[in-house]
Amino acid sequence: MIEVKIKKLSEYAVIPTYGKDGDAAMDLTATSREVDAHGNQAYGTGLAMEIPYGYVGLIFPRSSVSKTSLILANSVGIIDAGYRGEIICKFKPTTSYYHQYRIGDRIAQIMIIPRLEISFIEVDELSNSERGDGGFGSTGF
Repeated sequence: MIEVKIKKLSEYAVIPTYGKDGDAAMDLTATSREVDAHGNQAYGTGLAMEIPYGYVGLIFPRSSVSKTSLILANSVGIIDAGYRGEIICKFKPTTSYYHQYRIGDRIAQIMIIPRLEISFIEVDELSNSERGDGGFGSTGF
């Protein structure tokens, strides 16, 4: 278990918790809503956190987003260890009439996981594999 420092920026902020024992991510709750210059619905969580160095926070939509006409604007949000600002979730409407979350609704979820340090090694050839360079749909429908 790791400890993550968290700061409430709003009196309405809700500290994330796991919904059920064994859940992978914790729910984030909306404390504010505005529409940005690109037409995204930007929901503030009223929370800032200090993710320890060597970890990363990943923001995912909740599965209930499938009942709406919204998609998380950046698919998966990345919260780097050095970020100290408010956690904001932006959603893109997919239709002209779309669902709006209300203040107090659970809008997304956060998972904090270890961040591996990667070192790329440039090579002239890669090893063979069963799949090879088969891309989109190459393993069947």
